[in-house]
Amino acid sequence: MRLRPGVVRSGLLAGLLAALPAIGFAAVPASPAAAQAAPARHVVIVGLSGLRWSDVSPSATPALWRLAGQGSVGSLVDYAVLPLTCPADGWLTLNAGARAQARHTDAGCGTFPAVRPQGAGAAVPALPALIRYNQRFHNDPDWGLLGRAAGCATAVGPGAALALASPSGSVADYLPSAGDLSAAVLSRCPLTVVDLGNPGYSERASALAAADTELQRLVAELPSGTTLLITAPGATTTPPHLQVTVVDGPGYRAGLLESSSTRQPGLVVLTDLTPTVLGWLGQPVPSGLIGAQLTRGARASGSQSLPATVRALAGRDAAEQVWRSTHNAFFWAYALADAAVLAAIALACWGSAPERRQRRARWWRRAAVFAVSVPAGTFLANLVPWWRLAHPAAWLYGVAAVLAAVIALAALLVTRRRDPLAPFGLVCLLTVAVLGIDVMTGSRLQLETPFGLSVLEAGRFYGIGNEALGIYGISALSGAAWLGLVALRRSARSGPASPRPALAAVAAVAVFAVFASGWPGFGGKVGGTLAMVPCFALLLMAVAGIRLNWRRVLPVAASGLALFAVFALISYFTGITGKSDMGTFAGSALHGHAGSLLLRKIGSNLGSLSVSMFSPLIPIVVLVTGLMLWRPAWFGLKTMPLAYAAEPLLRPILAVLWLMPVLGWFADDSGVIVPAAALPLALPLAVGLLAAAAYRYRSSQVSKQEGTQGARAVPAIADGRRPVPAHDLAAEGDRGGEHPRDRWRDPGR
Repeated sequence: MRLRPGVVRSGLLAGLLAALPAIGFAAVPASPAAAQAAPARHVVIVGLSGLRWSDVSPSATPALWRLAGQGSVGSLVDYAVLPLTCPADGWLTLNAGARAQARHTDAGCGTFPAVRPQGAGAAVPALPALIRYNQRFHNDPDWGLLGRAAGCATAVGPGAALALASPSGSVADYLPSAGDLSAAVLSRCPLTVVDLGNPGYSERASALAAADTELQRLVAELPSGTTLLITAPGATTTPPHLQVTVVDGPGYRAGLLESSSTRQPGLVVLTDLTPTVLGWLGQPVPSGLIGAQLTRGARASGSQSLPATVRALAGRDAAEQVWRSTHNAFFWAYALADAAVLAAIALACWGSAPERRQRRARWWRRAAVFAVSVPAGTFLANLVPWWRLAHPAAWLYGVAAVLAAVIALAALLVTRRRDPLAPFGLVCLLTVAVLGIDVMTGSRLQLETPFGLSVLEAGRFYGIGNEALGIYGISALSGAAWLGLVALRRSARSGPASPRPALAAVAAVAVFAVFASGWPGFGGKVGGTLAMVPCFALLLMAVAGIRLNWRRVLPVAASGLALFAVFALISYFTGITGKSDMGTFAGSALHGHAGSLLLRKIGSNLGSLSVSMFSPLIPIVVLVTGLMLWRPAWFGLKTMPLAYAAEPLLRPILAVLWLMPVLGWFADDSGVIVPAAALPLALPLAVGLLAAAAYRYRSSQVSKQEGTQGARAVPAIADGRRPVPAHDLAAEGDRGGEHPRDRWRDPGR
């Protein structure tokens, strides 16, 4: 049997997409193993709240610079409960090994809890009340863990007292000031915690110089073999920044700190510090702790190693500030630009004449292709190190706009005079390929991009971000649907229609998209797995011509949950995926401790409705768009019925594109943020698909007489072989034999 070239191309593309997970898996470097060393005789933690890498230099902080040169360095994500993590929050989190907070709001820090010296020790009277206050956050802190694990521990300064206090607020060994430290005091206990204060904005340079001098004196008194951790628990200044973490000791020489919590070189989180100290002391780490132990990764060697590393760490913080200051404005600009352009085209081409409809559909299609190309452009912009340049925000959005334009023009030119749906399919496949491969290789393209990950938000550090979830799922479903339509048409033209090539193409995209997003070793995205798997199942049923009934609803609905359970159990029992949220949840569920986590996720989901004054409008928009797709006649929509008749599969395709962000809304803890972030992509995509399907244009079939009168817009059947007039669509739209999937019946009718 001779295969047609188109079938061969479709098969090769499907095979490539199916093979990409294995390629990405091979490309992911193995995570560094935790340092296997004998327990440290002495561990010293030095805290200087608010310390950033932009503060560190050979002239301003010579002692700290020297320690950074001989030890391992990284940026600390100081996120406890609120975006503003105050010094007391940081010290409390160290105390309990879980996110904790003193009483304050995001507007500013409150009064630091009082510490009262009592003999050789001290008391923190407010701690029992703070413990009760933190119960509302459902973070399961283990109060007094740090001090209890050390057995003997010395607290120096008020923050250190907070870190080492027992649940009753008592501190066994306390010194009010670092000036009271001596070699004898540092040698007395396995653990010493020192609070060097909090340099604010005023007199910051002099405060840093004084703290550096104190640090130099402390280092000179350290016992041999001491492991020293310098960190920055919390800050009183806003906006939040990435802060300094340095480890100097056995196993951490001249390196870059890493953590399986973030999977990002040089990036650690506040909750990593307590389990790391427990490991240094040779104590078991409780299974309920969410943090991971810090390990050493390699950094560039040579005389410029440290300056280059510090510039890179400071550059990451600069990128975070760009994200924080422009993120909301970008979303508004993107959404309003979509609406303005589509409305302007409608007004400029107003009218019901065929020529007006044709022109309006053509320009809607072009504008929609550009709108759909924007996400891919923003992610690919990270290929340029814009955060190192002057005016980084201008570079980020300028490069993103240029790349989006190039992608859109390429898609339109490559598919010119071919399938009018092809530009959307190609752009969506490019988007899901870029995101999927990026997730498999470390999620570098998502960091600080508009739709990507903000590490300061501490929501995710790898995988598909909450705001990219809807975009990723919609792109995957759209690309898979287009490949399925292409395969169906080619199958119908080459002989008896068979859905097998189309099913293979859709399944290949589904496997790639779900595996990249959901596999715990890559993205580990719970919400993505729960939302995408049922939608792909429905899409496969539509392509196969299988009607959805009540007997099939339950298996489809449970498919995402079943795959999530498989991924979670593999992660927990085998460890081949490394530490992941899925594995942690599986362990908590098996040991009966998942209740607090679920309550926290549910609270976060419900809280998304109050993120802004516009958040309550999102459910209304979602409901209205769903009704438009289901009953377009209720809204007087003319293009949608024409498109459904011309391409019957478009109805179930648009249905799953609507359903995916809705399921993501309920399955992900970010709630309505999932459909809200997807709307600026989904609406122009739907408009473009409907316009392209409803009004296809005669080319070679236009007669000479029609050519002199001007080509008129006519809807066409799916294979494009026999266009039909608009007024005959109801009679001829999906008549047997005219659609390549003549066994398929539209379940919406």
